[in-house]
Amino acid sequence: MTARENVTIHPTADVSDDAKIGRGTRIWHQVQVREGAVIGSECILGKGAYIDLNVRIGDRCKLQNSVFVFHGFELEDGVFLGPGVMLLNDKNPRAINADGSLKSDSDWTTSKGVVGHGASVGGGAVVLPGVTIGRFALVGSGAVVTRAVPDHGVVVGNPARLRGFACVCGKPLKHADSKPDGVLMRCDDCGTEVTIPVDVYAQLDRVRR
Repeated sequence: MTARENVTIHPTADVSDDAKIGRGTRIWHQVQVREGAVIGSECILGKGAYIDLNVRIGDRCKLQNSVFVFHGFELEDGVFLGPGVMLLNDKNPRAINADGSLKSDSDWTTSKGVVGHGASVGGGAVVLPGVTIGRFALVGSGAVVTRAVPDHGVVVGNPARLRGFACVCGKPLKHADSKPDGVLMRCDDCGTEVTIPVDVYAQLDRVRR
């Protein structure tokens, strides 16, 4: 291992000199961090992770092995990405233009996406370009996320559908009461209460498979 300004970087990792890495971050085997990337403090980047150019990652994020975060995505503080997660950025991917010429960086538009504070994305999930995942949301393993996920939302499947709501501790939130400003939900494990807006709660897919 080598260290760069209190950052631990494995010798096999390829970290651009133009990338900014926060104090206490650990970068493991065969990670690639591109130029212009900004990674916060106390993050963990697992084996084979790829961080594209100009990607911004907050503090205390944990990216497991073989995660791909492409240009245009931003991770807020405390985000967890499971093994093999892909955050994509091109809504209309093509290798060539209509005339057969190879596409260049100027021939397509990057879509912006965000993974919110404290959110978790399960292993093997794919998040499509331009999607926002809310604070403390939970995306199930293998899900294909095609649209925005609300704060505390739990989504699963292909395409991902809202099946419940998660506490900040990761356990399920359960209906406790109805209020004028939303639905009060409570965690049986830690007692945390969260109010879910009525319009968001109405999106809940109650089908059980």
